Amino acid sequence: MWRCLHFKLGRTRLHQINVYLVNAFTEQGKGGNPAGVVLQADGLKDEQKLAIAREVGFSETAFVSSASDADFAVSFFTPTAEVDFCGHATMAAFHVMFEQGVLTQGRYQQNTKAGRLGVTIEADGHIVMSQNLPLYLKRFDYAEISALIGLDKSILASTQLPLEVISTGLADIIVPVPEGYLDKLKVNDMALSNFSRQHNVIGLHAFELCDEGEVFTARCRNFAPLFGIPEESATGSASGALACYLTQYVYPCQSNHFTFEQGSAMGRTSRITASVESDEQGISKVFVGGYAQIIGQTRPVA
Repeated sequence: MWRCLHFKLGRTRLHQINVYLVNAFTEQGKGGNPAGVVLQADGLKDEQKLAIAREVGFSETAFVSSASDADFAVSFFTPTAEVDFCGHATMAAFHVMFEQGVLTQGRYQQNTKAGRLGVTIEADGHIVMSQNLPLYLKRFDYAEISALIGLDKSILASTQLPLEVISTGLADIIVPVPEGYLDKLKVNDMALSNFSRQHNVIGLHAFELCDEGEVFTARCRNFAPLFGIPEESATGSASGALACYLTQYVYPCQSNHFTFEQGSAMGRTSRITASVESDEQGISKVFVGGYAQIIGQTRPVA
């Protein structure tokens, strides 16, 4: 798939902007969450990056620049604003650099507005991202959240699990729902946008646990309408937060490995792996991983 994108900002005309189109967190080469990737973005201003992200139209576009104290600096833009971090766009960016021969298997460091984070590329192209240690920021009562997602508060309360904002790079409300209710969510985009703005969160990450012995630990859905994302099919940052949530409240082990499914409600089933390591002081490491696939790119504008 080739697309010619023309960007004009005032008197500034951008030439030779090549945007890779990538599905991240694919499941057997299918599904995943699309992201844009721009390499060698050093000369781009923030308003230009925003214009490109808006034109690409994906939930996030990653812009890779040089860095003096890391391998790369990576910034992330939605169609409406810059965000501090994006898991699936990170995976997309490093997959592109691996596929294009810029990088080989190994360990790398990226500077983001969420901090300096490690990325490991394995020989088969599997990418594992380190995330920040979890911040448990605030809790909400069941009535507050039920009004946003169209489920009665008694249904949410039946899980006996907290509704909590957790950040491993971006702050999301982690919302457990009983089995069979995930696909019944009816999110009020305007109400969730206002709520997210009021409480300084990106959005809401809902999940239902799968039965023991299934391939997936949990099925998930993510909503961030405040940032122009009514729903997305794979969310790396929220998957790290969910792994910490499950370790804290459901599976209290020193080493946990999870596999999450997301995107089936959108017809874009995605697979996300997450692992957590803990010690006497609590969670000490958080990793999120998966595969990606380039689906096209823009032709440079002459």
